[in-house]
Amino acid sequence: MKLSIKIFFIAVTILIVLAGAAYLFIAFQGKAIIVKKLQDLTQKKVSMDYIGFSGPLNLEIKNLQIEGLLKADYVFISPSILGFFMGRVALDEVKIVKPELTFEKVPSQIPATAPAVGGGAPVQAKKRYTLPLIIKQIDIKDGRLDFIDRTVGTEGMKIIIKDISFHLDNLYIFPRSVVTNFKLQGKVPWQQEAEEGKIEFAGWINLLKRDMQATLRIEDIDGIHFYPYYSKWVDLEKSRIEKAKLNFNSDIQGLNDDITANCHLELTDIVFRPRTPEEEMKKAEKIATAVLDIFRALNQGKVVLNFTIKTRMDRPEFGFGDIRMAVEDKLAQARKGKGSNAQAVLMLPLKILEGAVKGATDLSKSVVDGTYALGNELKKALEVSFKREKKE
Repeated sequence: MKLSIKIFFIAVTILIVLAGAAYLFIAFQGKAIIVKKLQDLTQKKVSMDYIGFSGPLNLEIKNLQIEGLLKADYVFISPSILGFFMGRVALDEVKIVKPELTFEKVPSQIPATAPAVGGGAPVQAKKRYTLPLIIKQIDIKDGRLDFIDRTVGTEGMKIIIKDISFHLDNLYIFPRSVVTNFKLQGKVPWQQEAEEGKIEFAGWINLLKRDMQATLRIEDIDGIHFYPYYSKWVDLEKSRIEKAKLNFNSDIQGLNDDITANCHLELTDIVFRPRTPEEEMKKAEKIATAVLDIFRALNQGKVVLNFTIKTRMDRPEFGFGDIRMAVEDKLAQARKGKGSNAQAVLMLPLKILEGAVKGATDLSKSVVDGTYALGNELKKALEVSFKREKKE
């Protein structure tokens, strides 16, 4: 009995000594080492106001800054002793308060493979070593993401998501079949306006099997702000569309790396820039009005679009070309008279659709190749309609 008590006290003493040594190490050397490691990893300047222990082993960092990439008021890390004994970096909990993350997408300049000197076989990029990491729980509160896309427009565009709340369970970065659950919520502010949209992304993913199931919900975001993505086939200035809210829902299913996303897009509160009494409605505005009326006629008064995206989990791809093709298909339905409300297209104003509906093949093409608002071909069809109106 006495021997067991002695062993217990010896073990407790060893733990206290180790904890004290770790505390002293962090206090005097840990901050410099962690800063250097982060600078080597990010190639950016790193600073923090405080690093220390909360409890025996939990680590706290205050006012962490990685220049041009991340700022966080508070970071809490609780390591798993059992995981370390298993030879892995294991964390029971990671909590980040008020992080501000900046992510910039730039045009790709480096090919995936580089040709060998002398015209030989291409040299494949070396595979990076993956750290065997386990994080049982991640919580992010009051976060902000600034996404800057330099691949569109002349100056790129910026998308902000603020008031981010994120929770994740069971993240395993090494080969093991584990279901990782996640949920993200945030707000998307309009540019120079008080309105805000909402975003929610939740579901689960199995990184080893490349399986997933998730839902993405986006409500009331500024549809005009995304104009650089579709500026090649819609001219907002000439069509005089000044404001529109965008809602987007997607049910995502993934199996063996193959992703199928069934998407639903809806435009609401569409506002045209007002004209003076002397101004006439120009062709581009008439074209935009005609196409919107076609959509409303086919969808019980709503401007909605349903489409499916197929991609891969390891290399996900999505572009506005998917939406463009869906618009083409929708207008083709109007041409062929398909859908429960397709007949309602014939009830649209005669001066807009006379001559245009007959050339609905050109109408669908016009949405893709449009020069004036939605297209050259639709313009020609409408010009015929206007000439007839004048003769009458």
